[in-house]
Amino acid sequence: MPVPSIDSVSGAAAVVAPAPTAPAAPADGSGFASAVTGAVDELQQLQATSNQLAVSAVTGDLTDIHSAMIASTRASVTLELVAAVRNKGVDAFTEIMRMQA
Repeated sequence: MPVPSIDSVSGAAAVVAPAPTAPAAPADGSGFASAVTGAVDELQQLQATSNQLAVSAVTGDLTDIHSAMIASTRASVTLELVAAVRNKGVDAFTEIMRMQA
């Protein structure tokens, strides 16, 4: 039985999908600014939820302590992450300002 040649395989090139391309980031830095703004907004929402559940726990209206602890921990971890990103941004800015022209 003869082995078919590679030339006889039709459409093999059509199966290969093009590589995904990353969305173009705006050159004015608004992508980074919107990402930071979104992170801060999410942090504020997490802290508000945590505070609301803490008040419910203190007043005795809370039925599930696990949700309060999870909300508190999420708010705490997110605050640490935002602070770390801010610190890295300040460090990068300071390093750029130290560069000589």
